[in-house]
Amino acid sequence: MKRVNFISGEVFGLPNIKSAKKRVLVSEARNARNKADRSALKTVLKKFEATAVEGNRTEAEGAYKVAVKAVDKATAKGLLKKNNAAHKKSAMTLKLNKLG
Repeated sequence: MKRVNFISGEVFGLPNIKSAKKRVLVSEARNARNKADRSALKTVLKKFEATAVEGNRTEAEGAYKVAVKAVDKATAKGLLKKNNAAHKKSAMTLKLNKLG
């Protein structure tokens, strides 16, 4: 495991080459951003599930729109694959239509 001093930009551990050290810093920053984006997506999906379980159609429709937009953004960023996104949106649509 590599340890990074973010104040000075030093990388402690494996890499000795300057470009390799930079790659460690960049990959850790991207990893943190992806983790936050995945967490935000899961939160939005859970909010839709909660409103769908309650049975309130109007709230569920609003949460559905937000969730579909979040799934599309995640797909554009590369967090989800295209078919996975389509599967999630289809499942949400079926749940929304069951509310009647």
